[in-house]
Amino acid sequence: MRSPTPLRLAALAVAQAAAVLPADFDAYVARVLKAFQVPGLALAVVKDGQTVLARGYGVRKLGEAAPVDARTLFGIASNTKVFTATALGMLVEEGRIEWDAPVIRYLPSFQMWDPWVTRELTVRDLLVHRSGLGLGAGDLLWWPPSTYDRKEVVRRLRFLKPATSFRIAYAYDNVLYLVAGEVIESVSGRSWEDFVSARILERVGMSGSNVSHSGALAPGNVAIPHARVDGVVRPIKPFASDLTNPAGGINSNAEDMARWLQVLLRDGQLPDGARLISEKTARELSALVTPIPISDPPEELRALRPQFQGYGLGLGVSDYRGHKLVRHSGGLPGYVSHVLRVPDVGLGIAVLTNQESDAAYYAVLLPLVDHALGAARTDWLGAFQKAEVRGQERTAAAEGKTQAVRDTSSRPSLPLEGYAGTYRDDWYGEVTVGLEDGKAVIRFTRTPALVGDLEHWQHDTFVAPPAKQEGRSVLHALFETPTQHPALLTRQHMPEKVHFRGSTAQDRLDYGYRRSAAKSAAESGGRFTLALPPRGLKRRPESRSRTGPPAGSSAVCSRSEALKAATTRSSSRTRANAYTRRASSARTVSTVPRRRAGCWARAWASAW
Repeated sequence: MRSPTPLRLAALAVAQAAAVLPADFDAYVARVLKAFQVPGLALAVVKDGQTVLARGYGVRKLGEAAPVDARTLFGIASNTKVFTATALGMLVEEGRIEWDAPVIRYLPSFQMWDPWVTRELTVRDLLVHRSGLGLGAGDLLWWPPSTYDRKEVVRRLRFLKPATSFRIAYAYDNVLYLVAGEVIESVSGRSWEDFVSARILERVGMSGSNVSHSGALAPGNVAIPHARVDGVVRPIKPFASDLTNPAGGINSNAEDMARWLQVLLRDGQLPDGARLISEKTARELSALVTPIPISDPPEELRALRPQFQGYGLGLGVSDYRGHKLVRHSGGLPGYVSHVLRVPDVGLGIAVLTNQESDAAYYAVLLPLVDHALGAARTDWLGAFQKAEVRGQERTAAAEGKTQAVRDTSSRPSLPLEGYAGTYRDDWYGEVTVGLEDGKAVIRFTRTPALVGDLEHWQHDTFVAPPAKQEGRSVLHALFETPTQHPALLTRQHMPEKVHFRGSTAQDRLDYGYRRSAAKSAAESGGRFTLALPPRGLKRRPESRSRTGPPAGSSAVCSRSEALKAATTRSSSRTRANAYTRRASSARTVSTVPRRRAGCWARAWASAW
């Protein structure tokens, strides 16, 4: 029997694509891009072990003609997480680590806030978002780009107070994937980047992909990220910090993602019949570990409400129309993506885009899933357009309520210089408030992009209007001081994390905080409340400070004074929570001018 001719093979491919793709699918994708103002999109579709489609749509950059093709690179963000989980699975198979062994066996210096959690937290726990950390906890140390390195971010985890008990709640995080990267390096002797590149990408055949955020800066066939800035979609600079590569650093394209989907759909088997990982490990990655609460989607999207959903090892698990889905989304400034598998029908889809529209990738992949499942055709484009409008209306209404309750006739209790100072936190580091050209300016010293002028909002609350970086917002913070304690600011405890607002209705369809800090900050803000110390605390003479700066440059607070701060006034109990454990071990609490006295108070952050 003669081998099929190239013409025959091409005809078979066309026929196979026609069976898998809905009618007029290319024209439909073009309508989606136009509706959600997405410049370019790359799409990979795999069915029954074969690549049905790997191609690009639209352009790499607005205003330029260069098209997106099957080799155009996009940041896949948190779709990197399953690569990290796969790398750990390979080490498990080699007997070098165990899923349920404590992390401190491989990283003896690793610490969480709670010593018991430090001892009990396992390699598996690093991947499944049940550590007790809050939603997106720790992200401020890497986004916007900071001056910290990966090892220092991991070291500072010990200062992050948990939001819940260990293993009782789902809360998406990125920072523990950095710890997973450190485990890989400690055990293998190779950096996460080297290990994933050599042992996964090369073997799968993903020759066009790379493992670093900074790879998006390379010249050539790379999609330029875009975002809505002041209401207009425009190009922005890529996120280029390699600190968090294990959580989201891979850049890939349609051809390579198709190869990756083939391996995943074959439970870890490579095209040549060899195995990347065993079938057992492949199934363990997609087994549900941490349940995720189910919320009701908007009316237009009610068909998407799952019967179950949870998180496995670098992958989300849920159901749709009676079939199990294994999926994950990813988001960075200017890039969002979604990778989905329906294992029981042999379907895999990857959608990569260069604009921050979740609705666009859902509107593209859902018709493909419905077609493969034989479901009735749904106008997903129209449904997501309606849901998006409804979400925008809710956001506008919430912002209107915020403005309505503002007391515009109020005045601050202190002159601007009374709020100036240096604020320290064991976790983040230093934040300064200073006077520049008659304005109070806030600076996050380890995050160059986070700087802004403080403007009075009401009473002792100040707002830092979004600082601009290429025209987009990167900082929007509120600072509050209790008017009943009109003293000068001293040491403050900065928030454990920053909450970003601006979520839309369709965001709830994804897995938790899947874009964490990286969602468009143009729509977002974090609220910081900094409390002044209560009155009546006596400042210890600076000369008694043995661990602090020279006399005249520091105010200190003893453990007894910290206890007094927690009990002096009922109003102080919520603002000056003393943290006596820390005060007892570090007597120097502030490097501020001599005239400032008192003990540092607890500060907190909340969504705004």
